Amino acid sequence: MTGIALPSGAIPQEKAWTTSLATLALCVLAVLALFIRDVADMAQMWWGISTYEHCLLIIPIAIWLVVQRRDEVAAFKPQGWWPGLICVFGAASLWMLGEAGGIGLFRHASIILMIQSLVLTILGPVVTRAVLFPLCYLVFLIPAGEELVPALQSITAKLTIGLMGISSIPHQVNGVFITIPNGYFEVAEECSGVKFLIAMIAYGALVCNVCFRSWSRRAAFMAACVIVPILANGVRAFGTIWVAWMFDRDFAKGFDHIVYGWFFFGIVIAMVMAMGWRFFDRKVGDDWISDLKPTVVVRPVRSITVGAAALAAIALPVALQSAVASSGRVAMPNEIVLPAVKGWERVPFDHSYPWHPHFDAADHMLYGAYRNKDGQTVDLAIVVYAWQDEGREVVGWGQGAIDPDSHWAWAAQTAKPRTGKGERIAAPGPVNREVVSVYVIDGKATGSANEVKLATLKQRMLGGDQAALAILVSAEERAGQPARAAVDRFIADMQAPEQLASNVIKTARGR
Repeated sequence: MTGIALPSGAIPQEKAWTTSLATLALCVLAVLALFIRDVADMAQMWWGISTYEHCLLIIPIAIWLVVQRRDEVAAFKPQGWWPGLICVFGAASLWMLGEAGGIGLFRHASIILMIQSLVLTILGPVVTRAVLFPLCYLVFLIPAGEELVPALQSITAKLTIGLMGISSIPHQVNGVFITIPNGYFEVAEECSGVKFLIAMIAYGALVCNVCFRSWSRRAAFMAACVIVPILANGVRAFGTIWVAWMFDRDFAKGFDHIVYGWFFFGIVIAMVMAMGWRFFDRKVGDDWISDLKPTVVVRPVRSITVGAAALAAIALPVALQSAVASSGRVAMPNEIVLPAVKGWERVPFDHSYPWHPHFDAADHMLYGAYRNKDGQTVDLAIVVYAWQDEGREVVGWGQGAIDPDSHWAWAAQTAKPRTGKGERIAAPGPVNREVVSVYVIDGKATGSANEVKLATLKQRMLGGDQAALAILVSAEERAGQPARAAVDRFIADMQAPEQLASNVIKTARGR
């Protein structure tokens, strides 16, 4: 028998797999340890937020998908790949941007991207292509999608209202609030259907890989996985109101609790699977990998060497972020005051239902009521952050006009002012309130959370002044006193938000 000579520096395939997998495991553990805060944050969201409960199944599914391919993947030899370091460094840089801008989505996504990039760098592009779908499926570990809630609330409310029009149930509409003669209903965040939509997209991607070969059929199935849950959620919301109309509100609550939840999700899955079943074109036992050929690298890269380089590529942005994180932080003194506004006087609060904005860990939060000679009354809140960090951000979940622990709820977007954003919120009663929110950072006013995040990122990366303010002007809707008219008049009479913020900061810092 004649032996086959290996290229210079090559190692046997079995040993190459053992060494490469051990190196990969150590590097992944190092990443998890280095970013343990963000890993723990993701795990807490998977376990504690119903929208992301499906994430608990993603890792077992990805492992199962790799096991299905193990015999075919074993035919390839892992080879370290230097260009993969670019992807590793890019993923780590995304974490740096997320840390600087206080964007949790960036930090969470970067951890998954770093793990995926480590696979590419240590095992090589051929092996990575062989396990590409299981590797990409890890993207569903990223807790994302809550941003869709307002849009889905509005869609669900519109579908519900349309069905109510067909059924001739008498009703009144206030944004996402619907009133019928014997009940008052809110298309709340948990009723938006976002958790089922996100889980259905993850499920649909799995089915597309396991059951389809045709890309056109995959696209059609994924479209169904998006459209059907949205339509079904509108029908579910209408069904709850219809039951309340036919019977009573308490019975409707019980009906909704039974229908809603994973039972409802199971019905949606059954509907989508029934639609796609006859179009499945991948047979049981078909090869998972059909277009890859084993390759021989003349000058192989040792996995340990490239793994060490990958960890160095991760550590560099982290060290850079640590070096610049504390720049631009200026301490605030103990006291600042609300401004005087021409034509308005300070008065005691007069609320039909208690309201106050919510901003965690603010350096200062000023809150007062004003009235003019025409009897228009508004509330003004000024929130000041000397600098922003995790847990102390001027924009973020739970920060803003609505306290998550209160009974206030978002109702609708309203007319956008020159700078800022307008929204209507509602409380039991019902009590409606108009709120205009303006954020000021780096001397510029905006109502966009994304612009605030980008400005924060810029200031932290370049060492600029990180001070940020939120200015909220609000009024309660009352007979003969339109809330938005009062808010707009107060904004016109007070200083421009940029000037007001400048004066507040200068006063606070004794300049």
